[in-house]
Amino acid sequence: MKNLILIRHAKSSWNYPVQDIDRPLIQRGIDDAHLISMDYLKYLPSNFVIFSSSAIRASETAMIFSKTFLYPIDNIYFSDDLYTFDENKLEKIIKSTNNEFENVILFGHNDAITNFVNKFGDIFIDNVPTSGLVWLQFEIDFWEKINKGKTKTTIFPKNLKCFLIKLRKNFCVFY
Repeated sequence: MKNLILIRHAKSSWNYPVQDIDRPLIQRGIDDAHLISMDYLKYLPSNFVIFSSSAIRASETAMIFSKTFLYPIDNIYFSDDLYTFDENKLEKIIKSTNNEFENVILFGHNDAITNFVNKFGDIFIDNVPTSGLVWLQFEIDFWEKINKGKTKTTIFPKNLKCFLIKLRKNFCVFY
């Protein structure tokens, strides 16, 4: 069995005169990444590998999660190939993953992530938001054989924030 946890990079800024690949996270993105990574701890497998796009916003998000998971930042595999918005390219990369890895956590970009989870998961997701996490499970032994899997869980910042607000005030306001 293979588990793929796809995480869209956290909210980044367009307010810097830099190339797209160099855009940094904003405070909301940092806060959301911490929120999602803490919530995912209850599902975290005992062994896993982390792959990340080399884009600043994705790598910063991966580093926040790795600190929460007590995963050495030096062990994150950063790849220029994961700086893609194309689900077909993302699919090729995932299908070429070393089969010794049962659990892969991957940080990337939209539209690749949303389109990938809709192609391979069993739940339609209109849009995976920034910091959004989707866990897909495949009943296979080889990554190159992935096909329709099961969407085990989704964790999106808006839902966690709503839950926290409900706990505090007995109501929810989306923003």
